[in-house]
Amino acid sequence: MNKKKLISRGLFFIYLAAVLYLCFGKFESTPDVPGFFLGIPTDKLVHFCLFFPFPILAFLAFDKFTETPKSTFLFSGITWVLGMLLAFGTEWGQAHLTDYRSGDPWDLAADALSITLSTVLVIIWDLSKQKK
Repeated sequence: MNKKKLISRGLFFIYLAAVLYLCFGKFESTPDVPGFFLGIPTDKLVHFCLFFPFPILAFLAFDKFTETPKSTFLFSGITWVLGMLLAFGTEWGQAHLTDYRSGDPWDLAADALSITLSTVLVIIWDLSKQKK
């Protein structure tokens, strides 16, 4: 494995650890932020931003599995499912495994939208890379 791929995989696993820490950490104080940004609840934007990198980092870490359009869609589908399981698992875990967090279906919706959009971008990116 080359150095670039090793770094990509390391970043992917550091990202996963950071997501779990941010989703399950018990923070005594958090900065005051406005409740809405452009009419969207700020916490939903945070969820969107938190899960957006998942498909991109997975692709960078494991893109050797996407050499044909068929493999791109298969890999992206698996990545999407894994991302959705992570999103669902964090919301379920917050609701059922902690007494200091709550699971919110709208947080899950923001996570799902983020993962889906990012997956579509990865598919477009990989298919255009294959045409070159």
